[in-house]
Amino acid sequence: MTNLQIMSLIGLILYFGLLLFAVTKEKKNTNVLDYFFAGRSLPFWALSITFIASWWGAGSAISTADLAYEDGLGAFWYYGVPVLISTFLMIIGAKAIRRVGYLTQGQMMEARYSKATAKMLSVMILIFMTFNAASQMVGIGNFFGTYMGMNYEAAVLTGTLIVLIYSMFGGFRGVVLTDIIQFVLLLASAVCVFVVAMMNSGGFSQIAQAAEEAGKSDYMSMGAGASKYLGYVITFGCAWMIQANVWQRISAARSDRDARKMTVMSFFAYIPLYLIVVFTGMAGLVIFDKMPEGGIVTSLVTGYMPPVLGALAFVGISAAIMSTMDSLINTGAMTLSMDLLPENRSESQKLNFSRIATLLVTAVAFVISISVRSILEVSWIASDVITTGVFIPLVFGFFWKRGNSKGALASMAVGLLFSLYNLMIFFGVDLPAFWEMQSALQVLVGTGISACVYVIVSLATKPEKEKADKFIERAGLLKK
Repeated sequence: MTNLQIMSLIGLILYFGLLLFAVTKEKKNTNVLDYFFAGRSLPFWALSITFIASWWGAGSAISTADLAYEDGLGAFWYYGVPVLISTFLMIIGAKAIRRVGYLTQGQMMEARYSKATAKMLSVMILIFMTFNAASQMVGIGNFFGTYMGMNYEAAVLTGTLIVLIYSMFGGFRGVVLTDIIQFVLLLASAVCVFVVAMMNSGGFSQIAQAAEEAGKSDYMSMGAGASKYLGYVITFGCAWMIQANVWQRISAARSDRDARKMTVMSFFAYIPLYLIVVFTGMAGLVIFDKMPEGGIVTSLVTGYMPPVLGALAFVGISAAIMSTMDSLINTGAMTLSMDLLPENRSESQKLNFSRIATLLVTAVAFVISISVRSILEVSWIASDVITTGVFIPLVFGFFWKRGNSKGALASMAVGLLFSLYNLMIFFGVDLPAFWEMQSALQVLVGTGISACVYVIVSLATKPEKEKADKFIERAGLLKK
């Protein structure tokens, strides 16, 4: 092993020890409210940090930089724009989500529509969270594998076990506490890598000159990526706006005012964070003749940073990926434990199964990450399911009184079938494709069909006025 790898391994061990110490010294979980919502006792700034950390993962730290190497400033549209759109919409909706008084999206859907609708929603949320957790495992596998010289499977297993151990015992409070530690590390490492990239590239003037020599005329244009990444903006934007782990943080806030403050703080933090990664990738155009094996960030750390800074960057980037993975696993376990299993259990039984659910979600995600080794593809699969199947009935349920349980159920069923049809084509089943896979058209068609079915079936069936009025009034969106 090289000096850098040895120091990085030591740093990883110390980092893991710090996380375990923090989790074991924290207040113990005594019930499910503690395990998944920290008893609604955390301050807004702590929830904001865990919100930021939960979306600042493998795609942010690794994939965006690699895309920026090819596409320049336009790569900001890949992750940065969807995150900002989603967070802005969360600013608008945070108070309503917190006011309704229900902890999970499944409970909200049952109160607004029916138990059957809530169960179907919960199944799709579980699929989304599990696949998204798998995408982070892909990221940790690629990163550990390249950086530490490990094979992919061993790298995925190592990173996943670290997350699993502290997540099982710490619950949501443990996730938030470790996310704060991880955020400090990932911020320090992102800034270090950015500074090194800028110093070795000669700055923006040299980047612009290299782009011109390479024939990349739109390299320095922010708007250039709009059309290329439109499909991801729509799919990721819609999916992340209703992402259950973010709603979990909103529900965990002490008050609806704290929920709004959490989202505002996160919005303004995301802008510089995503720009730093994009600029780092763009600097790579000057430093590297071609895309290096292992990606821009890993190659900058291993080739251009002294061992101590390189080890810090390694731990920081690992923290970025793990902080997203732990959030997704915790929310998937919450959905399985609170929304899909029978309610007639004691608190101790619920708490014990919550830990088992954490293990189950992690195990399934691990299997997916071994089978599909692309962050982008796994993220798309997850987002497509939630966008076409859940977005319309969940969002419309907050303000359209005429929408009813039959419309919601039909909309979700059609959306799920649409995404599964595309998924079969993606995995090689010989079916007719009427649009380009993973395109903006695919998303618009799927969401449009889901919306039409929701409206038509709701209007054609008996209204549920009392239930709708009560829910929307609790959300503060209906005047008495």
